[in-house]
Amino acid sequence: MSALPSTSAFSSVKLSSALVSEAKLAAQTLRRSTAGQIEYWALLGKALEDGGLTTREATNALDFKNTPATSRSMAHALDQIEAQFAQARSSGSLATRMRDIVQSNRTHLA
Repeated sequence: MSALPSTSAFSSVKLSSALVSEAKLAAQTLRRSTAGQIEYWALLGKALEDGGLTTREATNALDFKNTPATSRSMAHALDQIEAQFAQARSSGSLATRMRDIVQSNRTHLA
């Protein structure tokens, strides 16, 4: 995965204030800027998609904790998510992408 964009090239986007607030809190804990935290989250999301996880699957996984369901349907949904991750893991693309992101972030911290 390529490194984070150069700090000399900026673009503006509109983000919900709730997301920015969450990023600000997370950034403080992890000693990142708010923008750096949002970029990090975006890179993770891109890596998951590149690894074979669709946006819908990722959303379902993230929203899963907020969805009331029976134990049986929860177990089924978790089995499906686990199978999708196993497929991405077996191809090697997910692990490779995640290692690239971690290395890129370490390089930026140095």
